Amino acid sequence: MFHGYIIFARSRIQIERREVDNLPKFDMHCHTKEGSIDAKISIKEYIQILKSKGFDGMLVTDHDSYKGYRYWRSNLKDKDPTVDDFTVLMGVEYDTCDAGHFIVIMPDGVELQVLQVRGMSYNALKEVVHKNGGILGPAHPFGAKSSSAMFCNKLMRNSQMLSDCDFLEGFNTCETKIANQAAIISAARLDLPCTGGSDSHKSEYVGTAYTEFNSEIKCNNDMIEAIKNNDIAGFGGQEREFLKKHIKRNSVFATYGFRSYNRILGCIFSPFRNIMHYVAMID
Repeated sequence: MFHGYIIFARSRIQIERREVDNLPKFDMHCHTKEGSIDAKISIKEYIQILKSKGFDGMLVTDHDSYKGYRYWRSNLKDKDPTVDDFTVLMGVEYDTCDAGHFIVIMPDGVELQVLQVRGMSYNALKEVVHKNGGILGPAHPFGAKSSSAMFCNKLMRNSQMLSDCDFLEGFNTCETKIANQAAIISAARLDLPCTGGSDSHKSEYVGTAYTEFNSEIKCNNDMIEAIKNNDIAGFGGQEREFLKKHIKRNSVFATYGFRSYNRILGCIFSPFRNIMHYVAMID
């Protein structure tokens, strides 16, 4: 059983070291090389590692893409016995143009094209997701300045805008203890449930964070209902060692370089995205 932080949703600022057995355990922030250009681990290997560590499922959250989930659905589901008895759910980590990254979970069978084209504003994303029955929450809200909600001007001026979200990522393996603690405090102030995810792009970090639920989770609809009802038993994990190379991601060059890259791509894709946004809102 994994030893690390366990942060209970009903008392979000309390941190205890203990074990909780027989609760569905998920990694809620997972990147695969089939769906994320910066990931080095296949979804098959991801599943096998999580199974070996006692996890029951994963939420695939590739960047602006469902390709990792689709690969599992087309090539592994009911075909490869090594990944049987494990729940794989479809999510996405969406790049907004003005508020950083957001984890989005849509109902079963809802695969919106607009969520696969980066660059919507936070308000437009929230509108599309809720119109189509989904939920969303900021990923690593106090993480890298280039892609985290609380370092974007829109939310620095008015963090209460996040109260329209459905959850907040309270633990991320790739962030510092201070960043995770700040996320937990913000969730409590906004009265939002917290999730935990490893944000793994490499095999060594898989299974280093988790979210446990009080109810059975077998599909996206189950997870949406559990989060809406704050039926989260606990979340937590162990932060990775913070090295000098990780400091570089908060440099001026890295921060504004990524933001510029994101905005440029967003502008290039805007004609297609606007059409997809319109379609998503009228369906």
